[in-house]
Amino acid sequence: MSSRSHLLNDRTAEHYRRSLTHGVERVAARLAGTEQPFTGVTPAELAPTVSAVDLEKPLGTASEALDELERVYLRDAVYFHHPRYLAHLNCPVVIPAVLGEAVLSAVNSSLDTWDQSAGGTLIERRLVAWTAQRVGFGSSADGIFTSGGSQSNLQALLLAREETCRLVRKNSETALSTPQILPKLRILTSECSHFSIEKAAVLLGLGTEAVVPVPCDEQRRMRVDALEEEMARCERAGETVMAVVATAGTTDFGSIDPLPAVADLCERAGAWLHVDAAYGCGLLTSRRRRGLLTGIERADSVTVDYHKSFFQPVSSSAVLVRDGDTLRHVTYHADYLNPARSVEREIPNQVDKSLQTTRRFDALKLWMTLRVMGADALGELFDECVDRAADAWRLLDADDRFDVVVEPRLSTLVFRHLPRGADAALTDRANLHARDALFASGEAVVAGTVVDGRHHLKFTLLNPETSTADIAAVLDLIAAHADRYAAEHGAVHPPALSTAPAC
Repeated sequence: MSSRSHLLNDRTAEHYRRSLTHGVERVAARLAGTEQPFTGVTPAELAPTVSAVDLEKPLGTASEALDELERVYLRDAVYFHHPRYLAHLNCPVVIPAVLGEAVLSAVNSSLDTWDQSAGGTLIERRLVAWTAQRVGFGSSADGIFTSGGSQSNLQALLLAREETCRLVRKNSETALSTPQILPKLRILTSECSHFSIEKAAVLLGLGTEAVVPVPCDEQRRMRVDALEEEMARCERAGETVMAVVATAGTTDFGSIDPLPAVADLCERAGAWLHVDAAYGCGLLTSRRRRGLLTGIERADSVTVDYHKSFFQPVSSSAVLVRDGDTLRHVTYHADYLNPARSVEREIPNQVDKSLQTTRRFDALKLWMTLRVMGADALGELFDECVDRAADAWRLLDADDRFDVVVEPRLSTLVFRHLPRGADAALTDRANLHARDALFASGEAVVAGTVVDGRHHLKFTLLNPETSTADIAAVLDLIAAHADRYAAEHGAVHPPALSTAPAC
């Protein structure tokens, strides 16, 4: 076949149809036959297979390439759709969104200017307005789709920085340059907030020292009294609170900061309030739990990750702002792309609002999801995940083999197994071993974290298909691995080890 025969166009439509059909059938067969979330393959085992591929010698046909892909990827991929994948904030995806992914990849619109994305631009704008309405923002709101929560947080804090510098200059008796203002700017955020806040501070020229962690209560929510004290300290020290970042769904605990009280403090201080709802945004579609986000409508900016609790394929995120005019801080004009005269002609160029130039039409996935399923159906799926986490908490709380850190508000649980007769250090090692052993077996995948200096395990439940029985079986596997390790490494009074096969 000639090289041109692989270009997608009017003459190769049939080739396109056959190739994608073969690919879909291959993935469908793999999904249907998946018995556990992972094979347990190690990097050392898989690397030689990938390295052996000669990229200078093409195979020529999609069928042969798919056969090879089976060996280098599909066979050993981690499958999030499996009910015993319980690790990170990765969700199984809904079929309408996958259909949208296939369409957007084939048409390949770039959502930077109208002349590259007619129709797509309007769909994205409509979805931004829809999400802003769900947040509770008014008609002045706006936003843009992004690659993920880290980029959304970065853009929100960039807007906060520029707005704060503008206000400082406006209120200063002497002319101050931005470099003079930056060293005094501070970002106040929960000690449980996402690491992307620190990363954003570095990228914005503020440094990690600009990020001030605010202590949390026993429920792992930002303490309002501590926030108030820190804001007062900043004022005494001549520092300017550039932004307060509240979290609606922390990565480890799913905790939601007290948004109304935080908003009150920000309003009194005139500080920008950003709410990182990358995880908790699924509550926007919940008919039972939307009240958990009360106060989010008072934020100046909000991060949402549709590829978490909206069951969308990666990537699909957005940053929303209550006042769309603040997006001017990322507007730059290029004569070859979005000249200033395009604004006068009211041409809707999305690059005027984005940190990115070339940008995928990721909004189409959410559009297809809403048009096929509707928002209520998404909310029901997320509610099922939260319900299952509550069930899992009751299992853990009643089981003296485990210590669970906090009752979940969303769908994460942080806990640790307590082998009998093991001290704290051995308990740490036993939990680390249990996670590694489980991953190596491929029977289940769980995450880990550190709480108060001690190693813990973590379930993140984003699959409505995960049952209480699945959770109980994984807990038994964890206990068996941890107990065995503790017995072999010096537990004083090890429990009797079962010889029964693992579930």
